[in-house]
Amino acid sequence: MPAPPCYGIIPARYESKRFPGKPLTPILGKPMIWHVYNRAIQCKDLCKTVLATDDERIFNAAKGYGIPILMTSADHTCGSERVLEAATIMKVENDAVILNIQGDEPALNPAMLSQLATPFVDPAIQVTTLAHKISREEAVNPNQVKVVISKSGRALYFSRAQIPFPRDNDHDSYLGHIGLYGFRMGVLKTFVALENSSLEKHEKLEQLRLMENDIPIHVVITEHQGYGVDRPEDIAIVEAVIKKQQGSS
Repeated sequence: MPAPPCYGIIPARYESKRFPGKPLTPILGKPMIWHVYNRAIQCKDLCKTVLATDDERIFNAAKGYGIPILMTSADHTCGSERVLEAATIMKVENDAVILNIQGDEPALNPAMLSQLATPFVDPAIQVTTLAHKISREEAVNPNQVKVVISKSGRALYFSRAQIPFPRDNDHDSYLGHIGLYGFRMGVLKTFVALENSSLEKHEKLEQLRLMENDIPIHVVITEHQGYGVDRPEDIAIVEAVIKKQQGSS
């Protein structure tokens, strides 16, 4: 069965409690959005990639770099809502696939997007995301979301807690979640229309809304690592990663 058309959408919001103006923060001389977009367009599985924002500063900066960008509402409460509005503006087909590409991943490996997109050749797959192996020391950090999966790759649960819990202290293999998602357009519409769920509110993890409403999430194990920027001090880390990537290419 041929793969459905696949679109990449990068939500970019200026206001942030921890890091205001993050999308325009210079990284090796270029704004963060420039790095994310230019990484994303290297993925051959995407037929089109755009940014989506609610801020004139981001909009104008993107235009200055020749990056396609859509202006969306300032009322959205999460990136998924912004992604859906952008996809609706683009008149994306209902059976197409949308990749929600986080705007704070300037060291993104384009292969990760292909890993998100590839499972959709199976018509049963509705949502995809990524995970990679982490250490026990990383697993105890509540800022690192963990996931446990079935033998077929279906997510069983996501948590900030250490899962699975090593009751006999003999477990040292954990999966850390990487916050990139692929959705069929129809499922994305359903997801955004759903009310916030109980587990989602407790864990502050919106993907649990899908699971509580019996929408399965297929998890792809990747050898690549995410390098998200959450705080200003993360900039030096991703700059070092990008320099290392450039040196090995």
